[in-house]
Amino acid sequence: MKKFDKERVLLAVAGPVIALVLAILLTSVVLLASGKNPFQPYALMVQQLPYSDIQVLIINQASLYYIAAIAVALGFRMNLFNIGVDGQYRLAAVMTAVVGANVALPSFLQIPLLLLVAMCTGGFWAGIAGVLKVTRGVSEVVATIMLNAIATAVIGYVTLTNVWGVQVGNNATTGIMHKSGWFPGINLGADVGEIYGLVFLAVLLGVGYWLVLNRTRFGFDLRATGASETAAAASGVDAKRMVLISMLISGAIAGLSGLPLLLGDSHTYSLSFPSGLGFTAIGIALLGRNNPGGIALAALLWAFLDKASPALDYATPEAYPKEIATIMQGLIVFAVVISYEFVRQWGLRRQQSRVGAELAAAAQNTKKEVAAR
Repeated sequence: MKKFDKERVLLAVAGPVIALVLAILLTSVVLLASGKNPFQPYALMVQQLPYSDIQVLIINQASLYYIAAIAVALGFRMNLFNIGVDGQYRLAAVMTAVVGANVALPSFLQIPLLLLVAMCTGGFWAGIAGVLKVTRGVSEVVATIMLNAIATAVIGYVTLTNVWGVQVGNNATTGIMHKSGWFPGINLGADVGEIYGLVFLAVLLGVGYWLVLNRTRFGFDLRATGASETAAAASGVDAKRMVLISMLISGAIAGLSGLPLLLGDSHTYSLSFPSGLGFTAIGIALLGRNNPGGIALAALLWAFLDKASPALDYATPEAYPKEIATIMQGLIVFAVVISYEFVRQWGLRRQQSRVGAELAAAAQNTKKEVAAR
C-alpha cells in the first residue's frame, strides 16, 4: 500500500477510535464520581456477548439502526442534514401497518407492496423538506424538525379507533397485519429467538449505497454537489435537482428502517413501537464516517450497548444503572465531533507540510539545474 493510502486509512480510522476512547474515559469519570467501579460495567456487558439470544437481539436491532443510518449518511454526503429520519421512519411504519392490516394479497405481492408503501411514504415526507429547500430556500434542518412533529400528529390521527386504529387494552394499534405480509426470518430455537429476514435488506442497502456513490455518475454528482454546489454547477450538474433527489432517496431508505421489526416481529404499529431511531442513526452515521462498513460496525456497537446494558441492573454484589450505556452513547456522539475536528486539523497540517517539502525539493532541484548550466 502506498504511503498516501496508509495515511488516508489512518485518518479514517483515527476519528472513531479516538471518539470511543474518549467516551470510555469520560464514562469512567462519571462512574468514579458516583463512587462506582469504572471498569466492571464494561466487563459485565462484554460477558453478555457469548449468549446466543443476546447476539440475535444485537443483530436485529443493528439492522434497524443500519438502514436509518444509511439514510442519514446519504444526506450527509450531499451536505444535507436530514434530521427528519425519525418522523419519516415512524410515519412509513404506521402507513405500512395500516395497508398490511387492510389489504390481503398473496405473499409474493403483499411484501413488495408493503416495501413500496414504506418507501413512498418516507420519500414523500422527506420530499416536502426537499421541495421547500430548492424552491423557497428553507433549511432542511428546520423543515424536517417541524415535519417530525407533524408526523407524530398524523400518526396519532391514523391510530384513532374511528380511523384505522384498533384499541388493545390501553394500547392504540393499527391491528394485526395479514400473515401474507409477515417476512420470514431465521428461527434459531425458542431459547435463542429469530433473526429478522429483512436483516439481509440492510446488507443489500449497504452494498447498493457503496456502489451508487463510488461506481455511478449519479454518485459522483452527489458527492461533487455536496463538496461544492458552485463547482458542481460549473461542471453541468443541476444542484437543486440533486438536492431534491437526494432527499427523496434518503426518505425512501428511512421509510424502510422500521420494516425488519414490523414485518418480522411486531406485525402491528402501536405506542410501544420504538421512537428516536432517526436521532440515534445520526450518531451512528457520524461514528461510521458515512462509510457503509464503518456504519455497520457503529450500528453493531450501538445495538450491543442497548441489548447488553440490562445486565447491569442485575449485577452482584453491586448493581449498576443501565443508563450508563445511554451516557456512553451520548458521549460517543460528543467525542466524535471533537475527535473528527482534531483529526481533520492534523490531516491538513500533514498535507501542508508534505506539500511544502515537495515544493522545497522542487526549488532545490531547479537551483541545481540552473547551477549546472
